[in-house]
Amino acid sequence: MKITVIGAGRVGSSVALNCSLRELGDVMLLDIVEGLPQGEAMDINHQLAERGIDFTVSGSNNYEDMKGSEFVVVVAGVSRKPGMTRMDLLKTNADIVKGVCNKIKAFAHDSKIVVVTNPLDPLTYLVIKSLQGQRNKIMGMGGMLDLSRFKEHISTVTRISRESIQAMVISEHGENMLPLVRFSSMGGIPLSEFITPEQSEDLATKTKKIAAEVISLKGATVYAPGNAVSTMVESIVKNKRTILPVSALLEGEYGYSDVCIGVPCVLGNEGIEKIIELKLNENELEVFDLGIQSVKSAIRSFSL
Repeated sequence: MKITVIGAGRVGSSVALNCSLRELGDVMLLDIVEGLPQGEAMDINHQLAERGIDFTVSGSNNYEDMKGSEFVVVVAGVSRKPGMTRMDLLKTNADIVKGVCNKIKAFAHDSKIVVVTNPLDPLTYLVIKSLQGQRNKIMGMGGMLDLSRFKEHISTVTRISRESIQAMVISEHGENMLPLVRFSSMGGIPLSEFITPEQSEDLATKTKKIAAEVISLKGATVYAPGNAVSTMVESIVKNKRTILPVSALLEGEYGYSDVCIGVPCVLGNEGIEKIIELKLNENELEVFDLGIQSVKSAIRSFSL
């Protein structure tokens, strides 16, 4: 198994490290900055050597070195800065991702692709359309990252082990994300048994705002995105068929088509093997639709 990560900054390097620690395959870190991917690869390999892990990380500035990749993780792009929304990055990162797609076409057109670059949902759509790819093979990471943040807030409020938490976050990876208290549980017991309605609202609000807080404090979110991507890749590589929230192209599911949005999916050998349609209530449908309209508006703003 060869996994190529395009973008060797902090997030890309975190993806490489997490995939290596899970022993999912050899990783190729690619970046246009000379020396950066090579240096990150060396640093990661030193950790892997001490842990006795025999998969290796390589660094390169040559896109041709991605040949033979079963997975490509797209992290390349400018990062969100304090005070910015994810949508503020759209024009610049759309141009960068288009260029990356040309390289994938040339050297790794059969690979499965995980998109990490923000704004994630419209750029996942851009990758699918640019590569004319099958929707099961191209997905975005957003929901998995939002889920990790939601779980942390649930654990903090309930003071119950994180290991007991099952949760779900759908819709846009952005201002209209939808943490689903109604579909979350603690040890199989509905989450609503542990929290008040006021705490439920607070959990959703904090989950939406926490990324901006992390960025204001340290400049970027790094470790949780790396783990989120590696969880997705692991479910596919090992055919675990785990249900995870990822950005997927809808073709009639939830009543929408031709848009990418976060939904629960079964991830196995074929990539997205099934999109699960939840029976959302009126309030949940309203937020979900806001996410859909936001992503569609973004999609209309760039040319394919």
